[in-house]
Amino acid sequence: MRFKGLTKLSVDAKGRLAVPKAHRDLLQENGQVELVVTADPSNCLNVYPKPVWQEVEEELMSAPNSSPIMRHYQRLFIGYATDIELDGTGRMLLSAELREYAGIDRKAVLVGQGKKFELWDEARWEDQCREMEQQIKAMNPADLPPELQSISF
Repeated sequence: MRFKGLTKLSVDAKGRLAVPKAHRDLLQENGQVELVVTADPSNCLNVYPKPVWQEVEEELMSAPNSSPIMRHYQRLFIGYATDIELDGTGRMLLSAELREYAGIDRKAVLVGQGKKFELWDEARWEDQCREMEQQIKAMNPADLPPELQSISF
């Protein structure tokens, strides 16, 4: 199961947003109606099918937490992790805490990222895109990570 694509979404006053039908169908075909939403250091939210989240959570919890950065990641990812079940119309309800963390008000963007989604406030996403474009344009191609150098676009 791989998620891709970008969809602009509306968030209602209660914090509900509709998962796009194509993604909902893919989740249902794979028996996934439960999601886990958590904070991301980029000030967006990560949305995982529950089995994928359980793998991530296990890795996080089994990692030694002797470094302050590891403890920070554990606090952020585990602390904000919220189980969410899609309602009968394919909507998910985001808590006020999650919306506040990501700055999501009325307009959001859902971005497929393979095994998960990122959920952004629309204005924050647009700012992030402009920043990424500037960084990419300023980058020397020789400085690309090795993982990207071997891919033909």
